[in-house]
Amino acid sequence: MSALLVPPGRRQDERNRDLRLGPVTAETYRAFLASPRGAALGAGFLQCPSWSDVKEGWQPRLLGWGPDPQAGDLTGVALVLLRQFPGTRKYFAYLPEGPVADWADPGIDDWLAPLLEQLRRAGAFAVRIGPSPAYRRWDAALLKSLTGPGRRLGDVLASEVDPLGTAVAERLRARGWRRCGGDGTGDDGDAQPRHVFQVPLAGRGTEDLWSGLNQEWRRNVRRAQKEGVEVVVGSAAELPEFYRLLRVTEERDGFRLGRSLGYYQRQYAALNAEEPGRMKLYLARHRGEILAAHTMITVGRRVWYQTGASADHRREVRPSNALQWRMLLDAHALGADVYDMRGVPSTLDPDERAYGLLRWKLGTGGQVVETLGEWERPLGGTANQTLYRAFQAYLNRR
Repeated sequence: MSALLVPPGRRQDERNRDLRLGPVTAETYRAFLASPRGAALGAGFLQCPSWSDVKEGWQPRLLGWGPDPQAGDLTGVALVLLRQFPGTRKYFAYLPEGPVADWADPGIDDWLAPLLEQLRRAGAFAVRIGPSPAYRRWDAALLKSLTGPGRRLGDVLASEVDPLGTAVAERLRARGWRRCGGDGTGDDGDAQPRHVFQVPLAGRGTEDLWSGLNQEWRRNVRRAQKEGVEVVVGSAAELPEFYRLLRVTEERDGFRLGRSLGYYQRQYAALNAEEPGRMKLYLARHRGEILAAHTMITVGRRVWYQTGASADHRREVRPSNALQWRMLLDAHALGADVYDMRGVPSTLDPDERAYGLLRWKLGTGGQVVETLGEWERPLGGTANQTLYRAFQAYLNRR
């Protein structure tokens, strides 16, 4: 909770006494996210109540803090997912890209300490969070000129270091939190991507977005238009085709998301039940055949390109470029501040297979953003410390 939200004349200790934390309903939670105060915090889709309906095997808790959480007088919220550690009655608490809080507040203990105590009482032995501030940024033009054998993002001086992200990292370390995967540019310890690619939209017109694309991207978009590629918004009925193309993409590009068709169907249903149009499925058709399909998620003034899939054949008509250009324009028309293309690898080595994904996204002219990543800490007590170490060993064996 920012000090700027404290009415004039109110003392710090009075503010602290007013702050309470407790369970809230999904309706109260959503109302806060839609309010001016909540919207300013920029919640991601992983902290929306609907995400609890997507994740199987986790027990959800919706929490809020403020002067009167039950009445909806809130300053922050958190979707907590609890997973039971096998053979125990203890839980690992996970807040994906959360909590939704004012991370600029120097009095972080006012809301973070009660949150940890609430989770400890709920049986959690450890907590993982995903603070929202950015840490470092690299402009696309800079990175394209500095690729080379063995090179990684950490070898390149960032275009910008976010002072808030730096301050939040220092505050968390001082309170016993550990950055998952360490402080390097690797993200092996994070469940969510530490490095994402973002295209700024605020204050830009469509001509600015077009000129921001590199020459190859503009040529590919024009090629798709000339070849008659048609981009449309699909429905749940096309999710099986999207999933089929996703399996083709995984096989071609050498990765495996490990998601089932049911996962995407559940996600589509849950997010759109919460707000119609929150998740959209974009399709690129050519001669009546779906050649590519991408999903897009919108929350407030933020838009994400979540998952993309494409066929192995007729790639020369550039269906994926056509899809992304349409999605970028739609995000801009919605008034989004940023178009987030989600995860990118940290390699700058053109000979590494993963670099292809980064190269493709660099062509949109945005920025690679290193988030603060995910942070963990065991909760108080020797038993919880021991269980946390056992849990880490369990994860390493999986």
